[in-house]
Parts: sequence; C-alpha cells; structure tokens
Amino acid sequence: MDRRHFFSGVLAGAAAGAVSRVALAAVPEAAQQTGPATAPPLLPPDGRPYDPVVTLNGWSLPWRMKDGVKEFHLVAEPVVREMAPGFKVNMWGYNGQSPGPTIEVVEGDRVRLFVTNRLPEHTTVHWHGQRVPNGMDGVGGITQPHIPPGKTFVYEFTARRPGTFMYHPHADEMVQMAMGMMGLWVTHPKVRNHPQIARVQRDFCFLLGSFDVEPGSATPKVNTMTDFNTWAFNSRVFPGIDPLCVRRGDRVRIRVGNLTMTNHPIHVHGHEFEVTGTDGGAVPRSARWPEVTTDVAVGQMRQIEFIADEEGDWALHCHKSHHTMGPMGHDVPTMIGVDHRGVADTIRRLVPDYMVMGDKGMAEMGSMEMPLPDNTLPMMTGRGPFGPAEMGGMFTLLKVRRDQAPGDFHDPGWFRHPAGSVAHEVDAGQAPSAVSRSDEAGASASGTSDAAPASVRKPAGHDRH
Repeated sequence: MDRRHFFSGVLAGAAAGAVSRVALAAVPEAAQQTGPATAPPLLPPDGRPYDPVVTLNGWSLPWRMKDGVKEFHLVAEPVVREMAPGFKVNMWGYNGQSPGPTIEVVEGDRVRLFVTNRLPEHTTVHWHGQRVPNGMDGVGGITQPHIPPGKTFVYEFTARRPGTFMYHPHADEMVQMAMGMMGLWVTHPKVRNHPQIARVQRDFCFLLGSFDVEPGSATPKVNTMTDFNTWAFNSRVFPGIDPLCVRRGDRVRIRVGNLTMTNHPIHVHGHEFEVTGTDGGAVPRSARWPEVTTDVAVGQMRQIEFIADEEGDWALHCHKSHHTMGPMGHDVPTMIGVDHRGVADTIRRLVPDYMVMGDKGMAEMGSMEMPLPDNTLPMMTGRGPFGPAEMGGMFTLLKVRRDQAPGDFHDPGWFRHPAGSVAHEVDAGQAPSAVSRSDEAGASASGTSDAAPASVRKPAGHDRH
C-alpha cells in the first residue's frame, strides 16, 4: 500500500466522523493514545472493583457506566506505530495504536462495545475465546453484516468467565491482522479469593505480533505467509520494549497472546513459573508444574505466574533465536570461515563503504554503526552495562529489585551486582588444565586401545515391524 492509499483511509475516517456526529451523540467518547510508553494501570473509577493489569507499551481503555452497563468505544483506524525509536510503521489498529487498548471487565459485567470503522474497507470484531451470543461473535458474513467504512456497530453481552482473551477482526483477516489489528481483553474474577486465580502484586500482559517490513519502507507486506522479519511484543521491538519492573518477593503474572503465524517458546531467566491459565480458563492447581519456558501456539493465550525472588535484570524472550533479531535477509549466504578480504578490497574501489561481514559470525553486527536506509531497524541492537546486547525483536527484561515500591513500575536502571557475583576473566594460569579423554574413548572394555571395527547389519525386510 502506497502513502496515498494509506492516508486516504485517515481522510475517509475524518469525513465519516464529521458526517455522523449527531448519530454518535449517544456513543461514549473514543479515548485515544498514540505514545509508545507503558501506561500506568487503570484503576477502576466505578463499576465492580478489580486489580488492574499493566499492558506492556500499551494502555487500558476507559469506559462509562450507563444503566448498569459498562460501555466502551473502539475505533478501527489507520495508525502509525513507533516500533522502536526512529522506526515508524504504518499500521491499522484501534484508538490510535496497534495493538489496540486492553479492555478490562469483571466476571458478570454486562458490556456494551461500540465499534466505529474508520478504515478504507469493512471490518468486524471477534471476541477471541469468550462465550458470547452467536450474533455477537464477529464473523463477517456468517454471524453479522460487515461494518462498512464510516459506520458504527454495537456489540453487547455478559462477560461470563474470568480469563485472558483477545479481540481481532474476522473480516479480510489476512490484511487486517497483518496490518496490526488486535488487542487484549482481560476478565477479572468477581470474587477476590477465587479458588484457582490468585491475587498478584504485578500483572502484565502483551500480544506477540509479526510483520514483514522491507528495509527503507514503512508499511507491512500483507501477503507474507512465512518470511516475516520483524517480531514484536505489543508491536514494539527491543530495545524499544519497556522492561517488566517488579519488587523482590512480588507474585507476578504475565499474560501472553499469540496472533502471529507461528509458535513462540517464551522463556524467563532466573525463575521457575507455572502456567496458571489459558484462553480456555484457569488451569486447576493439580494440573500445574514448574517450567522456565512455555510454548504459545498460534491463536493461544498463556498465563504464567511466579514469585520474583531473585534480584537482577533477567532476560524474557522468545527462544526462537531469529525472533530476537531485527530485519534480516533470508537468502544471505553463510560466510563463516571464508576469507574474502581480497574480494572486499576490490569491491571497495567501487563501493567505498563496503564492509566484510559474517566471516567470523554475526556478533559484529551488534556493535557496528552501519549506514542504513531511512526508517530501517538494525538487525542486532541494544546495549547493556557490559556492551552490545546483540538482540532485537521479541526480547525484554524482567527487572527485580528489593527497593521497588509497591505499585511503582518505573525503570530502576541497570542492576548493581554485588561484589564477586559477575562472571569475569581469569589468568590462564588460574584455570584448571583440560582433561583429554581421547585415550579413554579409544579403549575397549578389556582395557586395550585396539577396538574392533564397527560393523553394521542392515535389515533385510520389514516383515517383523
């Protein structure tokens, strides 16, 4: 999509809003948020009380109470998301951002959701994982008419069970979800002492997203099926992702939803956790076990919990290594061990800035400052107190501090390690000598080194299988 067609959606939305102002008089105001910072938790001003979540690099949508019903207003519209400082992407989202704002309600709430379409094409909203009347399920053409551009539809149902859910279109999904249309929904339990849902001091949530943004461009390629190059937590990439800051001893809950086209093994350093919930509901306590990695498959939610009892700056990331990198080419040859310095000298006569890369691995990409096309994310970036982090994409930090005040989510800076607790270089003379086991490996069971040559008997047939 070129710039002219992208912004035509914005203009069409503005015109539709002006035309239908009288018709929308009964609709609650649509809150907007465009900044990429993590907003503080939205304490419920009215309605039933609950312990709010913190949406990583996002926010929760305000509501109004009307005749005992909790009313929200979602606006589907073109947005510009800053995925990392200096890297802005044209997306479609809700209320100024992609992902859209998190919707928080309480089990048993009657909910009314107004959805205004400011996109250049029709849309719907599907309330992923929730039990709703069939006509409120949001599958365009099947359970409802599509929402045309410039129109507002209303969804109304009761939040029937607590848990972590998502919302996204069920209309032109390939385009709309590839452009970033998605959001989180959290239904809190109506009782504070739920038998399967513990109260926590820190409750974080984010969605996993994937995009194909060619270097130098600003709009994702919507026809990509497998070769994505930008992997994100809530449409932010490291080092643009905020850390999860907690107090030592806090019980921490992290809710993760996956709306990409592949699975993501989410790994937490320094702590063991339990999977306490999915989008199907709370996991019974008898069915939980300790883990340090949980795989979040396509279209799934995973809710993990642990006690943050180890101080430090702990990595939290997808364990697919290419998902913790920025955009890279899929057809780049492996040059490890190839001495191409002579060729490089020849190339530099034509291209003075040409650099030899990859002959010793890719670690140098984390520290080199290379000229890049405008609006292009480096492949490996971010720095820590000890040097380049060589990370990008789906990577952030869990920061555990003993002096982090309750309810304080600000970044405390880098961890100050106690003396003697950081891995460090030693003199060669201090290291124990390596023990060679080559002799033992070649010795037979009788103690001789003249082992008989191995022999292999291939099966003649499959009659005994």
